[in-house]
Amino acid sequence: MAGSLPKELKRFGNDVRVILPKYGNIEGRWKSQMTKEAELTVSVGWRNQYCGVERLEYDGVIYYFIDNEYYFKREGLYGYFDDGERFSFFTRAVLDSLASLNFYPEILHCHDWHAGMIPFMLRMEHQHRHGYELIRTVMTIHNLQFQGIFPKTVLTDLLGLKEEHYHPSLTEFFGNINFLKAGLVSADWITTVSPTYRDEILTPYFGEKLHGVLNSRKEQITGILNGIDESIYDPRHDPYIEPYSEEDLSGKKENKKRLQEQLHLNVEEHIPVIAIISRLTKQKGLDLVKCVFHEIMQENVQLIVLGTGEAEFERFFAEMENLYPKKVKAILEFNEEMAHRIYAGADLFLMPSKFEPCGLGQMIAMKYGTLPIVRETGGLNDTVQSYNEITKEGNGFSFRNFNAHDMLYTIRRALSFYRQPDIRYEMVRQALAADNSWSHSAYQYNEMYADLLAGRESHVFY
Repeated sequence: MAGSLPKELKRFGNDVRVILPKYGNIEGRWKSQMTKEAELTVSVGWRNQYCGVERLEYDGVIYYFIDNEYYFKREGLYGYFDDGERFSFFTRAVLDSLASLNFYPEILHCHDWHAGMIPFMLRMEHQHRHGYELIRTVMTIHNLQFQGIFPKTVLTDLLGLKEEHYHPSLTEFFGNINFLKAGLVSADWITTVSPTYRDEILTPYFGEKLHGVLNSRKEQITGILNGIDESIYDPRHDPYIEPYSEEDLSGKKENKKRLQEQLHLNVEEHIPVIAIISRLTKQKGLDLVKCVFHEIMQENVQLIVLGTGEAEFERFFAEMENLYPKKVKAILEFNEEMAHRIYAGADLFLMPSKFEPCGLGQMIAMKYGTLPIVRETGGLNDTVQSYNEITKEGNGFSFRNFNAHDMLYTIRRALSFYRQPDIRYEMVRQALAADNSWSHSAYQYNEMYADLLAGRESHVFY
């Protein structure tokens, strides 16, 4: 989103800039193009820490990188024991760097828990500083399951806030502090990455113990679908595949043949290829797949899995490949080129998520004419129209209940229509014609920003 949305927002004449940590695993070719814009000292509790701000322009968008090797020169992005300290530093570094850069945005749009403290700190410490007083804030929830929960000491010892800020209506969360909650109670506006997810998180089942906070602010929550970057995902111009289009699908057949050959599956055009490209986690509904896997294998299908994740699922799919060597291929790695080849060569795309804030896989699959089979949740519900035999409309197949046999029934239903060429080709064309680009989403964000700047009243809690 931070790579795709800014490019689209610039089309509306906006000055869009992105600020993020200078993570250690950023490729050297990008680091070599960065130029230092500022140096400052950032207070993290009683410590004063170095902060460099480096700049890189890409696709017409300015990116600022917060440089501190102690906090960010590591293999991963987060998941470390000191994440509370790392992102306390990032919070303060972002806000302090605005003055050093002499750049005061009208809108500060923060994403997920890692930036959740930024709207809160802006209100508590910077609201009356010159240049900061007119900044409006937006908080986007990408996945409510991840909240940034840390001991209370992070609030006072690292962020330098007061005891009064540890309060149930502010940062307190079952004896700890919660970075995401801080953003939700202090931002001027909140967005989720799909309309259905916006409604789901207001309920106890999806609300991850924050549904009370979210219901108190539900009039300031908007669901806006993510999009896909069509400069990356486009079967007409994809360098990894044989190109094809809505008008000429012959290339899709060729991609299927090449995929079967490459993965040593039986090369047979009439056998449906089902793909799973995903993080291998329970959230993605893989418990359902495990439950009825052997029933799926009784069908005349091939299944390709690409992804990494929980050891339980990696082991399972590896075992299934050994058990069904001519029908199953498990590629347990992240491989962007292979992902493109699978999207282009598969016939059906399975994504039975337990919950899915937005989901990009089903949108990419449709862009490649690969029909999705999904559960009706979050962005899956907003993007996949289940095939209707009466109206002949639909770009995929869906089921409502989180139930393995409901999923199995839907897979079999999809296979029955796959074997009817006229219906299959029409559905593929409808999938290819779906507009899941960022342009529509960017328009909605632009309108929301305009409303905030027009002086719409803020309804924050303090």
